[in-house]
Amino acid sequence: MSKEDLIPFKKGQSGNPAGRRKGSKNRSTIVKELLAIIIKLDNPLTGQEEWLTNEQHMTISILQKALKGDVNAYKALMDSAYGTAKDTMDLNTNEVISHDFKKLISGIKSKQ
Repeated sequence: MSKEDLIPFKKGQSGNPAGRRKGSKNRSTIVKELLAIIIKLDNPLTGQEEWLTNEQHMTISILQKALKGDVNAYKALMDSAYGTAKDTMDLNTNEVISHDFKKLISGIKSKQ
C-alpha cells in the first residue's frame, strides 16, 4: 500500500462535493427546537402546574441551584442575563511615561 492510497482526497478536493442535503438541520437548529418544546409540569417556583418550555424549565433548575449556593450556577445566570465580565485596565495612574518617538521610529526602520 502506497502513501497515496492512505490519503482519501487529493489536495484541494472536497470530501463532499454535493454539500449538505437540502432540508438537513445543523446542531444549533436542532437544539433550539428541543429547547422550544412546551411541557406541562409543576413550576417549582410557584408550585402551580404550568406550561413551560424546556429552556424555561432548565433555567429554573439553574436558578434553584444558584439559590442553594452553587457559584457556577450563579455565574451562568449572571453571564446569561448581563453578559460575561470584561477585563478592565486602570487608566488612572500617576506614572509618567515619556517616549522619544523619533528614536522609536528610527529603531523600527533600522530593523527593516
